[in-house]
Amino acid sequence: MAEQITVEVAYALPTQQSLLTLNVLPGSTVIQVIEQSGILQQYPDIDLNQQKIGVWSRPVKPEEQVNEGDRIEIYRPLIADPKDLRRRRAEKAKEEGRADKVTGGRKQEH
Repeated sequence: MAEQITVEVAYALPTQQSLLTLNVLPGSTVIQVIEQSGILQQYPDIDLNQQKIGVWSRPVKPEEQVNEGDRIEIYRPLIADPKDLRRRRAEKAKEEGRADKVTGGRKQEH
């Protein structure tokens, strides 16, 4: 039998997470490992045409080859734009008097 490498596939929902460990052939691609893992059957809502994937927080293409010890991560779509959230927090701080109305920075306490 051919030598194999060990990799992981990770996917998390707000209330549940899965981390699957697999032994695969060297030269396997990210998409091949995801398909072999069974995670797509476990979570039918995963849409790899829409969702991004990465290895150890680094975005990768599905055809990239995996290495020993890689953790393939399937990312959920963002439900809110981080810039919008930050902007809303800043506006709220200004309204509450916690931020300077001109600069948006923290108010200096004297």
